[in-house]
Amino acid sequence: MRNSGERLARRHYRLRGYRILAENAWAGGNELDLVVRRGRRLVFCEVKQRGREDFGAPAEFVGAEKQRRVRRATEAWLAAHPECDGLDVSFEVVSVGPDGLRRTADAF
Repeated sequence: MRNSGERLARRHYRLRGYRILAENAWAGGNELDLVVRRGRRLVFCEVKQRGREDFGAPAEFVGAEKQRRVRRATEAWLAAHPECDGLDVSFEVVSVGPDGLRRTADAF
């Protein structure tokens, strides 16, 4: 993991019983920060970190273009991992800021 926000997100998921399947994985020409699984739930997580809130909440930086890239990477990742076929897929954003970690389930 490259930054502390991603380390915190990884720890957050592990403590909640998720298994880390991939981190900083490249697929379809784009990067997936975290791919985690718990039971039949497969989560593709985008991690955003900001040092100060006056620049905006970290989750605000996951706009339409970033969502499109994550979806494209997800499709490519799933195509390369047929063992995950049929799992319930969701997209989450983990925001790491001065007041800690916030997880937005079903973010897009």
